[in-house]
Amino acid sequence: MTLPTSQSTGLIPVESAASAVSWGPVIAGAVAAASTSVVLLLVGSGLGLTMVSPWSGQSSSLATIGAAAAAFLIVVQWLSAGIGGYLTGRLRTRWAGLRTDEVFFRDTAHGFLAWGIGTLFVAGVLSSAVSSVINTGVQATATAAGTGVAAATAMTESTTENSGFSLDYFTDSLLRPAAATPPAEGNDERVTAEVGRILVNSATAGEMPQADRTYLAQVVATRTGLSQADAEARVDATLTAINDAKVAAQQAADDARQAASAAALVGALSLVIGAFISSAAAAFGGHQRDEEEDLIAVR
Repeated sequence: MTLPTSQSTGLIPVESAASAVSWGPVIAGAVAAASTSVVLLLVGSGLGLTMVSPWSGQSSSLATIGAAAAAFLIVVQWLSAGIGGYLTGRLRTRWAGLRTDEVFFRDTAHGFLAWGIGTLFVAGVLSSAVSSVINTGVQATATAAGTGVAAATAMTESTTENSGFSLDYFTDSLLRPAAATPPAEGNDERVTAEVGRILVNSATAGEMPQADRTYLAQVVATRTGLSQADAEARVDATLTAINDAKVAAQQAADDARQAASAAALVGALSLVIGAFISSAAAAFGGHQRDEEEDLIAVR
């Protein structure tokens, strides 16, 4: 049987029985990178909480918080990937009988593997946070892309004290008695509920039919003692306020969607940077290790 030979030298290539991957240094570097990431992320969370406050006017703007979070995420990747990759390169054993370019390739590959395993560790720990970000982006996109149905649903369900937007408020404003006129006797709950349904329908459709507008003006005039013209003016003002509130809710949803999208893109960019830094750090660490061994051999 004829064995394959090298065309240039005519020698039979010798295949090593040992694997080209030193898993011990790779896992050690991955553990170091993951641990560094977790510690730095906890520090970042603590610093981020100092930028927000329940008191009005004392929190940083959303753009400032987002920029700070993006910058800190990139710094986390730089540090953790650099530490993990450098340890991977320094801890591996020397590869004897290999050319310099092959040693460089293996070092960078080991750094990349360490980064990959460390990233999986961190992703497992922070899976709930990542899922929360994705869900926020999906919900915000659905709300912003809707025709107002989601906003109208939020209006009808907004009955708690913590809500800043309630349909009951607009209904009450329509049926509020005039200051110079005694309030109407009784409280017709059926009419009040009907008015609320008309407002929900107009908010969902984006406009109110003229028949509904006329009927509302008549109800308001009857219940408040206003003239027909004043009642129609109150109806128009209320519809404008509802539309402004719906637009503000859609704008807030769109802002949340953009923030979630930016966070995902910055996260991907920081991971790519981390992979490069880990590979370069591993090559640098491996080169230093070989140089130190050469100096010891010379001595």
